[in-house]
Amino acid sequence: MISRIFQSRSAGIFIYSILHSPTYKRMIHSKIIECVPNFSEGRDTAVIEEISKSIQAILGCTLLHVDAGVDTNRTVYTFVGSPDSVIEAALAASKVARTRIDMKKHSGEHPRLGALDVCPFIPVKNVSMEECVNYSKTFGSRLSAELNIPIYLYEQSQQLEYRRQLADIRKGEYEGLADKLIKPEWKPDYGSTIFVPEWGATVCGARKYLIAYNVNLLGTKEQAHRIALNIRETGRGPNERGLFDKVRAIGWWLEDRNIAQISINLGDWEVTNFHTVFEECKKQARALKLTVMGSELIGLVPLNALLQAAEFYIQQDDLFIMDEGQKVQLVADRVGLNSLSMFDPSKRIIEYMLTQPPTPLLSMSVREFIQSVGGRTPLPGGGCVAALTSSLGAALGFMYCQLSYGQRKYSDIDHIMRANLPVLNKAHQQLMLLVQEDSNAYESILEASRMKKGTPDENDKRNEAIQLATKRAINSPLQVIKIASSCWESLIQVAEVGNANALSDLQVGAKSLEIGIWGACRNVEANLPDLEDKQMCKEVEQLSARLYTEAQTAFDKIQQIIAGRLQAK
Repeated sequence: MISRIFQSRSAGIFIYSILHSPTYKRMIHSKIIECVPNFSEGRDTAVIEEISKSIQAILGCTLLHVDAGVDTNRTVYTFVGSPDSVIEAALAASKVARTRIDMKKHSGEHPRLGALDVCPFIPVKNVSMEECVNYSKTFGSRLSAELNIPIYLYEQSQQLEYRRQLADIRKGEYEGLADKLIKPEWKPDYGSTIFVPEWGATVCGARKYLIAYNVNLLGTKEQAHRIALNIRETGRGPNERGLFDKVRAIGWWLEDRNIAQISINLGDWEVTNFHTVFEECKKQARALKLTVMGSELIGLVPLNALLQAAEFYIQQDDLFIMDEGQKVQLVADRVGLNSLSMFDPSKRIIEYMLTQPPTPLLSMSVREFIQSVGGRTPLPGGGCVAALTSSLGAALGFMYCQLSYGQRKYSDIDHIMRANLPVLNKAHQQLMLLVQEDSNAYESILEASRMKKGTPDENDKRNEAIQLATKRAINSPLQVIKIASSCWESLIQVAEVGNANALSDLQVGAKSLEIGIWGACRNVEANLPDLEDKQMCKEVEQLSARLYTEAQTAFDKIQQIIAGRLQAK
């Protein structure tokens, strides 16, 4: 689309129109939630496909993943979108299940309560947990009314403590549901207490991102469950708690694979991540004279969960890996994610599946960006150019380190490059993102200035919005200054010992960094007069001035080091 528009319009006008378009504003500020319904059907491909199509038919909703299990007789769907579209998609899928799934005929390894067993709603972007609670209640109320079925709330949506955990609600499963429904303490949150044999009951609610994870064991179902009891939070009961917080687990048998599995739900992977559980399962399996044969992730997984696991194995084995893709491959190898089926990061990592917010400046070619800077609009302006220049400076430093690392001629300085490569890589990536942020910050000032004014209340709200936007417009170049300044120590270290054939590249990088910092300082100064917080003005002004003085000193030192090395050649 960009290339076609550039044939007929100037780049500057194009960028200005994007940043001021209603579509762009909706995408930047849009609310996105995720829904992961678990349906009690994993064998009939026609039913699985029909549910998938019902989700895909809802405008504004994207089906990311479908994970069907034959032995569990259960399919997990993952889709994202606006709250309204996600609710409609979950309802549409449920209506298909109401006609195509008969719980009277259902059997499988996984515990279950109904045709739609559980339906969690998870905040993804610009949505609070409280809002997700309301969305889950809207869904539960409508589902109960439209299909005439009982609904239980769980997790964050449930106020009664004894009914918050899924395992507690599902205790007794489908077979015990008829008796459970008539107990006063287990009256459904929505719907009647009348048992619906074809459906059962559904549990829905808002929760944090849950990772469903299975560890493969060459042993029996009983041995897998024994390990599950040891690792899960509830353990074997109140007097014998398990090893890990926020972990639920059971053992089951996969007939078609001829293996047992420790089936695990990680309720908060930031508390207990899957690699920690995997290593403990291996340890306990060895004690039972058994072996673990890899593992599998069910559905999608957050990128940071994999990167956290990667850091564990990198430190454990004293590895040096910076590339994100290689880190993911390392984890897949260490925990055996390819043991039962191929783990494709592009289809299993949620960030890789989601459509990212538009970043028109970073999506441009070099030619297009330069043309847009020369357009008759204020965007992109000096702040964007300063961020880009700083990013290029850090990137050249990163390149210089890579040209010095791993070569036999410079093997004695590998440890120096290993220490500084991550610093420069992180800096140029962060600075690159700030190219767009400068435009976004300027846009927020324009939006605030357009707010209605007249009454004292309107004037106060408008002024408050302008002050917040002004702080954002100051913070963006200030971050450029801080991040770029973090590179100087690394550049000085590598300049002293790095590849002599690429010193001119390092010189250009150092100068780009200094110019970028100077430009960011000018942008900070330009916005300070509009800030009413004079104490903040003084502190920011002093900080930016000090960091630029340090930048000049560091640049001069690098130039002296390089000049000395060139003279010595």
